[in-house]
Amino acid sequence: MFRSALFGITRGNLQTRSFSRLSKGQNARPSFRSAFPALQARTMFIQTETTPNEDSLKFIPGVQVMSNNATAEFTEAKSSIGSPLAMRLFGIDDIRSVFYGPDFVTISKQEDSKWNVLKPEIYSILMEHFSSNTPLFRDAAAEEAAGPQDTKILDTDTEIVAMIKELLDTRIRPAIMEDGGDIEYRGFEEDTGMVKLKLKGSCRGCSSSSVTLKSGIERMLMHYIPEVKTVEQVLDQEEEIALDEFSKFEKRLEEKDKKKQDLSQYMSL
Repeated sequence: MFRSALFGITRGNLQTRSFSRLSKGQNARPSFRSAFPALQARTMFIQTETTPNEDSLKFIPGVQVMSNNATAEFTEAKSSIGSPLAMRLFGIDDIRSVFYGPDFVTISKQEDSKWNVLKPEIYSILMEHFSSNTPLFRDAAAEEAAGPQDTKILDTDTEIVAMIKELLDTRIRPAIMEDGGDIEYRGFEEDTGMVKLKLKGSCRGCSSSSVTLKSGIERMLMHYIPEVKTVEQVLDQEEEIALDEFSKFEKRLEEKDKKKQDLSQYMSL
């Protein structure tokens, strides 16, 4: 579901949620004090689209974000040093990750924060960036480092791997991007038939990610490529540590609840 945000105030007012681009106007009011042509504001639209992950929103500026259908993801502030826009977005409290798609930016927040608090500043930063035509990356090296070419077919790839990459790139990734995310190819084990994928953008941490992997991606790959037997999600080391710590935290809570229940039963005797 799309929600359009219209902002129509001038460039100078940075305290508001709006930001407009300025262009020459043919019917502008003449002024005897200036020889420069008068300017009129051209309003910029940014649309937001919900994703299956309630902690991720897809922001659509109406202009190209990444070229060649590429994507880039930043999961922490220090990894965004090559992209001024991502660095500014991480300056907002409770921003968890920033993801660039071909024509959108997916922003994920912490679970306990509220979108109505975060969105005004997000809109302001996005509008200022895309209105000023500022480069998304500091240089070509930073852009190349941010966007992995994981589905590029190499001369060393086997026929099966080439088929997997082509199917991922042409049939699966476009559907995943519609939901504000992406997948990254991490390998294929010929002896087990396992395809390893990494989820990115709104797919990262989404409650329906397992359904996406098994009912969507795995079923399609197995249908077209019989050698594929299963699809598994791959986590980075930082994600594995965070998941392990969260599991330990949940276990401690369960133990506390059990002790409370045991105490309540004892007191009722």
